[in-house]
Amino acid sequence: MRYALFERQRDALLLVARILLMLLFVLFGLSKLADYAGTSAYMAAEGLPLPALAAVVVIVMEFFVGLAIVLGFWTRPLALLLAVYTLGTALVAHHYWSMAGAERMANMINFYKNISIIGGLLLLCLTGPGRYSIDRR
Repeated sequence: MRYALFERQRDALLLVARILLMLLFVLFGLSKLADYAGTSAYMAAEGLPLPALAAVVVIVMEFFVGLAIVLGFWTRPLALLLAVYTLGTALVAHHYWSMAGAERMANMINFYKNISIIGGLLLLCLTGPGRYSIDRR
């Protein structure tokens, strides 16, 4: 009874949550897609093997999977997959424990930001996308 307002707005709130949670992924995924050569060069500079393939994986995960979640398409499995991807990016790109000074602090913030996003993705995996989604059609 205390949470009746939230329950009445559950589906709308899940839609807003999906959009807000995916905003970061879709925007940055789109910028990586628009500059594939730069993304591939960045992957090479980070020392990732097969940087051209790594760039494709990053673009697919961030832009296309992010967009699918916004639309509510295969939401639960894609949210879980994106959670695993986000953990991987936290460990590979934000290894603050091996850094010093301002670089350490900036990467610590980004590492824990990724961990927080994983929490949101796991909640989305648990709750599902709500009524306003392709999954519900």
